[in-house]
Amino acid sequence: MTRGALLRRPASASLVSLASAVSAALLLLATTAGLFASALLPAGAAAASTPKTPTPAAGSLTASLPAVPSERVKMLLSGVGGNPLFAPTGNTVVIYGRITPYVPGQRTTVAIYLGSRKVGAKVLKVVPRTGGSGSFQIHFSTRDAGSMTAKVAVHVAAGVVATGQTPAVQFVHTEVSPGASGASVRVLQSELHRLHYAVPLNGVFEEGTERALIAFRKVTNMERVGRAGRAVFHKLAHGEGNFPVRYLRHGRHVEANLTKQVLAEIEPGGNVRDIYTMSSGKPSTPTVVGNFSVYMKTFGVNEKGMVDSNYFIRGYAIHGYAEVPTYAASHGCLRVPIPDAPSIYSWVQLGTPVDVYNQGGGGSTKTRGNAGP
Repeated sequence: MTRGALLRRPASASLVSLASAVSAALLLLATTAGLFASALLPAGAAAASTPKTPTPAAGSLTASLPAVPSERVKMLLSGVGGNPLFAPTGNTVVIYGRITPYVPGQRTTVAIYLGSRKVGAKVLKVVPRTGGSGSFQIHFSTRDAGSMTAKVAVHVAAGVVATGQTPAVQFVHTEVSPGASGASVRVLQSELHRLHYAVPLNGVFEEGTERALIAFRKVTNMERVGRAGRAVFHKLAHGEGNFPVRYLRHGRHVEANLTKQVLAEIEPGGNVRDIYTMSSGKPSTPTVVGNFSVYMKTFGVNEKGMVDSNYFIRGYAIHGYAEVPTYAASHGCLRVPIPDAPSIYSWVQLGTPVDVYNQGGGGSTKTRGNAGP
């Protein structure tokens, strides 16, 4: 080995040692810097600071979006009623929105649909409210029947940050009468059913719907006719038409309200099962008032034309009859329409209490031997 070779080997080893020392120093510096930076971050942020997914390409939309807070949108409606919700055509529905948290510069795009058809859209400024939230509102009215929904997108400079949607609201034509069918009739039947009137749910305005509507009109002090209108749907939307149970402690019983000319089946706890139109005794042959119970039942039609009779005292009975006007017209019995008689007959049992009263009190307590249909 030459002297030159000997001199070069130590020099090479020195360079390697120097490079290793520099690399170690740089590694130590990088590690120290990382630890120092981690110490400045909030708890849990240090781990999050190391991306686990590839960094988006420079210039992409995701890369350019600033961080935005998580939004919550709450939608409210005014000017609607019922369950499911409905509103008469021509009425104004107010759509409210509340956004949490509020961020300056927020706006909302509200798109309104009737069925699947978009009928309008509007951009609204979000107004700051107390408690760190913001709000907006828009009014909507239509003369077309259909199911309305409002869809909301909340956006700031960063883009859309939240969305929301109202429940569906069925706009209905209110002038419906026997022979009609469709969405307006379905809403009418659904609301009468919700209030426990005995009504079919077939979307067709036939005799059963007419009877239930007349009973509802009686309870709500309206004209006793078998057609609906704006006033009927207004009362339904506001939850009017509940039967006022008087004898809550009588368990499973029947109540005959002579003032309203309606009969109701009451379940234990004062829960109304079904409400029917009826016709009680006329002034010259009034129905006896008081608290009775069914002592005899006769199925079918008797010689007087009484159908499925439930006797509660002497000759006084709840029964079906061919003629059931909207006013008191019987000879003392409680007449109900023949199509309703079988349902009542099957529900009423021997011993079922029957409470007969005038809403304001009074009435005849004298039983007559010649009481009849």
